[in-house]
Amino acid sequence: MMKAKQSIGRFFRYVRRHPMMYLMLIPGLFFLFIYKFAPLYGILIAFKDYNIFAGSNPIDAIAKSPWVGFANFERLFKSSEFIKVLVNTLIINGMKILFLFPIPIICAILLNEIRNKAFRKLSQTAIYVPYFFSWVVVFGIFYSLFGSYGVVNNVIAALGHARIKFFTDTGIFRWLLVFTEGWKEIGYNTVIYLAAITGIDIALYEAASVDGANKWKQIWHVTMPGLLPTIVLMFILKVGYILDTGFEQVLVFYNPAVYDVADIIQTYVYRLGMGQMDFPLSTALGLFNSVVAFVLIVSANMISKKLIHRSIW
Repeated sequence: MMKAKQSIGRFFRYVRRHPMMYLMLIPGLFFLFIYKFAPLYGILIAFKDYNIFAGSNPIDAIAKSPWVGFANFERLFKSSEFIKVLVNTLIINGMKILFLFPIPIICAILLNEIRNKAFRKLSQTAIYVPYFFSWVVVFGIFYSLFGSYGVVNNVIAALGHARIKFFTDTGIFRWLLVFTEGWKEIGYNTVIYLAAITGIDIALYEAASVDGANKWKQIWHVTMPGLLPTIVLMFILKVGYILDTGFEQVLVFYNPAVYDVADIIQTYVYRLGMGQMDFPLSTALGLFNSVVAFVLIVSANMISKKLIHRSIW
């Protein structure tokens, strides 16, 4: 109790010494409250038979709609559509983690070894620029390349082979999502790992070199251990988002021909809420997604802390 009072006292003394720092927090806290915490009131829809016309406005309608307990969750878990979108989400995100997670680490290490500064900056820019493209732009680029009459298919046809339906073939479409995700997002993660590498003490490399370690051994025994905390953090976040495959990407790329393999939780929520106006079921699914993500992040963090003594808190 005494330690808690002392900590609180130190905190308020620090606030009095640096008032401007805490005043600068006010806009950010206001943003969090308005756009993150206030909307949490809508979670109640998952436990109600929500009728948007039950009140004078949507918020009043939440209060006046009757409680149904976990009936919406029962309806959700008994739905064959739920099983399908859950499996699709896990498969697509599993493929992305398995094939894309190591690539930024490798790219960061390779970029760090480039000694020509101009070429290194050019390479970083080339990798990073696609991150700023919207998914609509990315779709346009890849459709012009891999569409039925795109550049790639025109070359294939010119060689006498049948055109490949990259956007409508259920066996190819998931790989298309993985490939486009990698092209767009790898640069951002590469920059994060590069920043972590620059934080490694240069004396460690010098000591390893004096001991006779070549470049590969320096990377394995100096760079990789230095990157480990960042790798653990990124992996825990990836695991936490295992049910968040990327709504914008799938919504822009998919079509009725590939619904069976590409329909994910987020697009299903969108169709339920905006298409069928089934707000209780869509809210229940969204809440299920958030709870699972929270449990996975906490579990992954605990396992990481126990096995390799690294964690995010």
